[in-house]
Amino acid sequence: MTFQQHVEQLVVRALAEFPAESEIYAVTFRIDSVDQDPRFPYLAIGYTTEAEVARLLAAPNPPEAWEARWSYAYFPPSGLEGIRVAGHDPERDPIGAELHRRETAEQGLWYEDEDELSEQEQDERGERLNGQFHTLCVDVARRLHTDGQITKLLGRSLPVILYDMFDPDEMFALTKAANPADLVTDFLTESPEAYG
Repeated sequence: MTFQQHVEQLVVRALAEFPAESEIYAVTFRIDSVDQDPRFPYLAIGYTTEAEVARLLAAPNPPEAWEARWSYAYFPPSGLEGIRVAGHDPERDPIGAELHRRETAEQGLWYEDEDELSEQEQDERGERLNGQFHTLCVDVARRLHTDGQITKLLGRSLPVILYDMFDPDEMFALTKAANPADLVTDFLTESPEAYG
């Protein structure tokens, strides 16, 4: 099994664990890494609900409607922390951690702290590892759509919102690449490209 296949399996398992709730309007993929170390990327799979948006908009001094619906700053724990983690997190996904380490070692990207790599070499490998994991997450989300897993497990087609809290602007490009255009029209109204 490849690392990507493993992540896909855990994502599908997470979708099956979502509550049978018709108010879910988006699947969330929070891209992160253990201790902000690019060697240990993981994906927190979650969801957001219409009830949470309504609660935010009914509060005193509510956020803008777009922010309440699409900004991870306002996501509930189910959307921010997710319900399952997949990736190179030895504690929460030891199988994924081993698969990822093996594959990155085969690609010549893995290194240990005691290896004599310059800071620049570590940064270059880190950038490649980040890019690969972002690509993997986009591919997994696309596959959820093309295989019909979201519709099968959640009853209808929903967007997958991908975000990396350490690179907030990247969420627009990642989410656009991961979804059919009609599912992310509203989300993309606030992208930098919308004002270009």
